[in-house]
Amino acid sequence: MIGLALGGLGGGGSILAVPALVYGVGESAHTATTTSLVAVGATSLVGMMSYWRAGRVRVVAGLTFGLLGLGGSLLGSLTSRSIPNNVLLLAFSGLILVAGWRMHIRYAETPCCAKQLAAVSAGQDSATGVGGPALTATDKSARHKSSRFAAAGKVVIAGSIVGFLTGLFGVGGGFVIVPALVLALGYEMPVAVGTSLLVIAISSGESLLFRLSSEEIDWQVAIPFTAAGLVGVLVGGATATRVPAERLTRWFVWLLIAVATYTAVQSLMTM
Repeated sequence: MIGLALGGLGGGGSILAVPALVYGVGESAHTATTTSLVAVGATSLVGMMSYWRAGRVRVVAGLTFGLLGLGGSLLGSLTSRSIPNNVLLLAFSGLILVAGWRMHIRYAETPCCAKQLAAVSAGQDSATGVGGPALTATDKSARHKSSRFAAAGKVVIAGSIVGFLTGLFGVGGGFVIVPALVLALGYEMPVAVGTSLLVIAISSGESLLFRLSSEEIDWQVAIPFTAAGLVGVLVGGATATRVPAERLTRWFVWLLIAVATYTAVQSLMTM
């Protein structure tokens, strides 16, 4: 299921890894978050390859975004150690709902939509006289620099958040990365999805390195779990060309809601 979601939707699947390992395999929440990093990182890297071959991965931006999450990954990994299992799972159920909401609204966040809104806003300004006189070359340069600084600030914040979430919960954070790449850098959705898979692989590797000194990986679980994810991501990529993305997303959002509810109930019952 994780591989299918990553291959078909370009993100969101990693949010299922921890509940699957806890309730399906019987691992503790802390062990599951570490094991999930192996599966999520490897699966994202393989899933990225088809996007890379199609020229839909911005390597420099992905590396920059991933490296910005180093501090967040360290902080998240350290924080995770001090949180009880049931509290960690309860917080995780809330994160699953946020991921579902982000995936539900994600397809409206496109550069085309942003340009249409900008055109409407510009038309309203000109109609009401708010626009004022035409901008000089100096004004345009200043606005361009301001826009670049604002975009850079959004990327830094988003990268830090993704690193923290990856370190704390063992998730990829694609539901944060994709909107950031679309809205801050103006990437088209396929490019944002492909680049996000690179970022997820980098963030997972960073968080795994920080955890290896204090957490052990059950390779008897991690290896088959990862192998199944790799098969799923290839099947998901092929499925995405046959089933409308809107329908896939709707199905997956309902699955996330069900998993979040189950996780919340189970964690509350053990408190």
